[in-house]
Amino acid sequence: MELEEAVESFTAHLSQVRRLSPATVRAYRSDLRDLRDSIGDRDLEAVDLDMLRDWLWRATQRGDARSTLARRAAAVRSFFAWAREQELVAADPSLRLVAPNRGRTLPTVASRDAMQGLLDGHRARAADGDAVALRDHAILEILYAAGIRVSELCGLDIDDVDFDRRTARVLGKGAKERVVPFGGPAAEALGAYLRRGRPALSARSSSPSPAVFLGVRGARLGPRAVYELVAGALGPVIGSEHVGPHALRHTAATHLLDGGADLRAVQEILGHSSLGTTQIYTHVSSERLAATYRLAHPRA
Repeated sequence: MELEEAVESFTAHLSQVRRLSPATVRAYRSDLRDLRDSIGDRDLEAVDLDMLRDWLWRATQRGDARSTLARRAAAVRSFFAWAREQELVAADPSLRLVAPNRGRTLPTVASRDAMQGLLDGHRARAADGDAVALRDHAILEILYAAGIRVSELCGLDIDDVDFDRRTARVLGKGAKERVVPFGGPAAEALGAYLRRGRPALSARSSSPSPAVFLGVRGARLGPRAVYELVAGALGPVIGSEHVGPHALRHTAATHLLDGGADLRAVQEILGHSSLGTTQIYTHVSSERLAATYRLAHPRA
C-alpha cells in the first residue's frame, strides 16, 4: 500500500473506530502528510528509520518547535503501530525513532481574587436582563466551576444539566461521557440565563435548538464565540491577549488542588485519561507555594 492511501485509511480509523475529534484527526493527517511531502508517496514497506530521522531533522532545520517535533514523532509511531496491526508492514520502522522532549510549560492561571472580580463584574452586567450578558455570565461561571473544555460547553444540551444535583453530563475526548459538578454561583447564573436569556435568543431562530448556549441568531453557540468572550474577559486579568477557555480550565484545576482536592478527583473532573496529564497542576501549585514562601519567610 502507498503511503498516501495508508494515511487516509489510518485517519478514517481514527475517526470511525477510535472516534477521535475532527480536530485531532486533522492534526494526525497534517503531520503524516508532512512526512509524505518530505519522503515522497512511496510504498509503505519502503519507509525506514533513516527516512523518519531525516524527516525530523529537516523539521528541526526549518525551526519547528520541540513540541511540534514531539507531536509528529508520536503521530508517526501511532500510524506505524496501526499499520503493523493491519499487517501492512512486516516491521515497525518508528520503534527507535527519538524526538526531542516537549518540555514542560506551566499553564497560565488567574488568581482567586482576579476570578472573583471578573465574575462579579459579569454578574453586574447581567443584572439588567440582557440575554447575551446573562449567557456570557453563565458561560464564564460554568467554565470555571466545572473545568470543562470549550467543545464540551458548546455541546451541552438542556437535558444534560441536572439542577437538583448540580451536575452536567458532557461528552469529552474520544466520545467519553462524564458527569461534572458545579457550585451554587454557577447554578444561579445558569438558571437566570435559562429563565430570562435563552428564551429571547431562541425566539430569533425558526428551528429550536436543544443546546444550552445559543448564539445571537438562536443557533447552538460555536467555540469561536466562546474564545472571543474569554479572551476579552480574562485577557486583561492574566495580562495576555492570547488566552482562551482552556485558561479557565487550568485555573479551575489549580484552585481545586490549592484548596486540598485529591489529584485523582481532579483527574475525574477534568476527564484526563492519564493521571500524568493532571499532575502538571501540582507544579503550578508548588510554584505558588514557593512564591508565597519567598515573600513571607524571613529566611527565604
